[in-house]
Amino acid sequence: MAQNNELTTSCCIAGGGPAGMMLGFLLARAGIDVIVLEKHADFFRDFRGDTIHPSTFQLMFELDLLEEFLKVPHQEIETFSAVFNNEPVQIANFRHLNVVKPALGLMPQWDFLKFLQKQAERYPTFRLVMNAEVTGVISGNGRINGVTVSRADGENRVLANLVVAADGRRSILREKANLKVISSGVPIDVLWFRVSRLGNDPAQILGRFNAGRIMVMLDRNDYWQCAYIIKKGGDEHIRQQGIQMFRHDIELVAPFLAGRLEEVRSWDDIKLLTVDVDHLETWYTSGLLCIGDAAHAMSPVGGVGINLAIQDAVAAANMLHKSFKEQGLIEADLLRAVQKRRSFPTRFIQQLQILLHNKVIQVHLTDKMNTKPPIFMRLLNAFPILQRLPARVLGVGVRPEHIHTPDTASGTK
Repeated sequence: MAQNNELTTSCCIAGGGPAGMMLGFLLARAGIDVIVLEKHADFFRDFRGDTIHPSTFQLMFELDLLEEFLKVPHQEIETFSAVFNNEPVQIANFRHLNVVKPALGLMPQWDFLKFLQKQAERYPTFRLVMNAEVTGVISGNGRINGVTVSRADGENRVLANLVVAADGRRSILREKANLKVISSGVPIDVLWFRVSRLGNDPAQILGRFNAGRIMVMLDRNDYWQCAYIIKKGGDEHIRQQGIQMFRHDIELVAPFLAGRLEEVRSWDDIKLLTVDVDHLETWYTSGLLCIGDAAHAMSPVGGVGINLAIQDAVAAANMLHKSFKEQGLIEADLLRAVQKRRSFPTRFIQQLQILLHNKVIQVHLTDKMNTKPPIFMRLLNAFPILQRLPARVLGVGVRPEHIHTPDTASGTK
């Protein structure tokens, strides 16, 4: 921070996740002075999602960064499958999407964020401040004019023409701005842990169902990041049964992990992730805009939260960059337009997630005798042409965004 513990910028972004880093990069690329505040010392979080959607590969292509982006270690999946009682069912095929990279990517999110940081730091108007936790808002003249920040050297202030809350589903800024949160009932939580990966393990299968047990496994090269789905509030009951019973249940849903589950030594190796689906009634107030999980917390189903956060950032950059240049202050009607553009695709995906919660996941968690895939999945598997629809919804979304911001380094418009 500055010596007087105060900085001034055009746009202050709270949160260095996908939404915040993408927006910071695009605004800096367009010549806008921007500060991104990240409360942690680095990007490394076990709880970050790994999915890179075909729409994100497309954005990298439009930014002329795809070749470099593909050098970052990742896996590519051309089809999306689930396994019911050891029987695979293919439900989405990305190969037919009209995009430059018709595949779902799996890349540790910290690598993705470091890539965005590297690109953003090519522009002199970009600043990333780590170990900077946003604690409140600075208000005056009927609008939010900045944020207070806690750092090792004490409290700091960042004054800005616009503050963007990209600080996640527990957003301090949306709370301080008194924005109304509308929550949807979610019947699940997640237990998160890791197990080593061997070279002869099965290929990436994102969903495994076996008689009342459901698990998602993410390939992180030398280990599996595992998400074991449980009933909402069921964590205490599972822990009471003991760690050995938990290992037994995991082996039933993923038999090839037998012999490795002693790596899950105790409950200290297992973290509870509380699942929420919610959205703000209004994403903005004068001087503040919420995007990503701060505006709409998503379920982990389909891994689409990252995609929606990035799409929010692209839409916001497209719609705001000219006003930053011409007017400085961003008026509420423009923030309203950002919400209007992004609200429908967000609510559509959330309603789809809620449907899958209630009609697929909750059914299989409740009925331990049910080992068959639901009828619609059997139809998708039987008629491959139908798999193009879920691939489109999952991989691209219902209103994909494209890059319309200029690049001040190359002079493109």
